[in-house]
Amino acid sequence: MNNGGIAKTADFVAEGIKNYEVVVLCKEGFIERIRRGFYQLPHSNQITEEQLLQEILPQGIVCFESALFHYGYSDFAPREWSVAVPRTASRAVKKIEEFPIKAYYIQKDFLQIGKSTDSFNGVTLAVYDRERTICDCFKYRTKLDNEIFNKAVNAYAADKNKNLANLSRYAREMKLYAKVTNVTEVLLNG
Repeated sequence: MNNGGIAKTADFVAEGIKNYEVVVLCKEGFIERIRRGFYQLPHSNQITEEQLLQEILPQGIVCFESALFHYGYSDFAPREWSVAVPRTASRAVKKIEEFPIKAYYIQKDFLQIGKSTDSFNGVTLAVYDRERTICDCFKYRTKLDNEIFNKAVNAYAADKNKNLANLSRYAREMKLYAKVTNVTEVLLNG
């Protein structure tokens, strides 16, 4: 179990362990079933939500509220993981019961815009970069509290790591250019 203490059925099969043997290992208490197809060592309470997210939803990209908190643009710790997934992943997302998740189903053309990786409590996860996260704030403006929106945009404007060229490019690609530039020009020039 090298994947942070989580093993898939396929990992056992690759090691020559048959499905019925996995069932026996569970019954005898050598491993515990997390969910269908995923196992851990008994009493492995150290399995984190980050590890589960990485293993159970590998195509997911941390986004929106979770990304805002990760970058320090919001001091509101989300109660659930905001994760961007392809629209084809709806069945996989609906099966997740191990941790709270809010899925954003993104069309294929926009899914990879601003995708990067970063460490979340020692686990490397896909996450949208700062610029994509700010674009998402404008895209989902009606779903975001005014105070959180304003804090996020102001924090981005003050961020030494911001990349205005990427912000502009993403805003054009996502058809948000006018909205984004109107607000950011005021902040950056004010």
